[in-house]
Amino acid sequence: MLSNVSVPLVGIVDTAVVGHLPNATFIGAVALGAVVFSFLYWGFGFLRMGTTGLVAQDMGARDFDELRATLTRSLILALTLGLVILALRNPAGELAFWALDGSAMVEGFAKQYYRVRVFAAPATLVNYVILGFAIGVQNTRAALALMLLLNITNVLLDLLFVIGFGWGVEGVAAASVISEYIAALFGLLLMRQMLSRLGGRWQPYRLFDRHRLKTLLGVNLNIFVRTLCLLFAFFHFTSTGAKLGDIILAANAVLMHLYTFMAYSLDGFAHAAEALAGSAYGARDRRAFVSAVRASTACAFLVSIVYCAVYAGFGSSIVALITGIAEVRTTAGEYLPWLVVAPVVSVWSFQLDGIFVGTTRAVAMRNAMLVSLAVFLAAVWLLLPLWGNHGLWAALIVLMGTRAITLGIWFPRIVRDLPES
Repeated sequence: MLSNVSVPLVGIVDTAVVGHLPNATFIGAVALGAVVFSFLYWGFGFLRMGTTGLVAQDMGARDFDELRATLTRSLILALTLGLVILALRNPAGELAFWALDGSAMVEGFAKQYYRVRVFAAPATLVNYVILGFAIGVQNTRAALALMLLLNITNVLLDLLFVIGFGWGVEGVAAASVISEYIAALFGLLLMRQMLSRLGGRWQPYRLFDRHRLKTLLGVNLNIFVRTLCLLFAFFHFTSTGAKLGDIILAANAVLMHLYTFMAYSLDGFAHAAEALAGSAYGARDRRAFVSAVRASTACAFLVSIVYCAVYAGFGSSIVALITGIAEVRTTAGEYLPWLVVAPVVSVWSFQLDGIFVGTTRAVAMRNAMLVSLAVFLAAVWLLLPLWGNHGLWAALIVLMGTRAITLGIWFPRIVRDLPES
């Protein structure tokens, strides 16, 4: 959970740094630029999730030779995709900004942000694999060390480039690029140490095992589709908010950072479910699987209640720390109640995602997300004309509830697949 919390802190610091510049345009620009990278980077989050699930099952089966092969396949795939992103960065950027609908000034700054940050692509995707491997082998200290290095470096460079050098949104982007490459080099060293302790041998012929390649590509492709659907929902949320004006866009960006902070925190328990439930599934141990699911979910639910209480009591004060623009603070406060109820609604979908990743039930994840996206879009269409931005936030809550319901329907099939203890 500690390693996960460090991720949204970077986005909050990015917004806080530009949030104390003269107007809301800079907040909106970073928000729009971040949405673009949600597709270019987070869309490839299957590299992290797929690696975690497959590695966890290799750990449960005690097959360390295959674990090394799984890792190598994922690293090759990550580097290849990172280079493809760089090759297609110009048309990809044009397409993304064509789909967004911010003001001309906001979009201009967002493009500056994009043109710099896109060069982090290879390192970012390699870091996904390294993090997935660390979680899969249940080495949470390594995951924490990697994320702390990445995010502390990013924060320090943000302050240096933006406040010190006055580089604006380009400084925020440059900080992200440099910190990603530093973290990737550090992560590869950590991974080498972990492999030496686990044992096993490098066996090159395993890399081209047809069945294993088919499994890797199948899991990753289905998680990719699922992730694209989820990211499209958040993309649609931000783009729709942008049409309501720069102040609404900025206020939603601030609140979304608080939502993301909560989501990453609770995802720490989902990652525990990925590793522990995945390992139990690989060992075909139903009792251990059920125990891991119950323990991680109970902890996640309790923490979600804490977040509800914190946002209810201190949400306005936290918003004030992020931005000094009075109009953005007031507008964010108007929509803060949606953030108060979000944790207790969202926690179930986060946990079920972790369980399904650990057991590599990627087809079910894909299908559940397709249904959830359709429900979300229908909710936006119905509620936005009635309630404006309140309707947009209500639709987001509906999305999270639908994700939990659809995944919950499939969950008993996983338990039935395991032999009685």
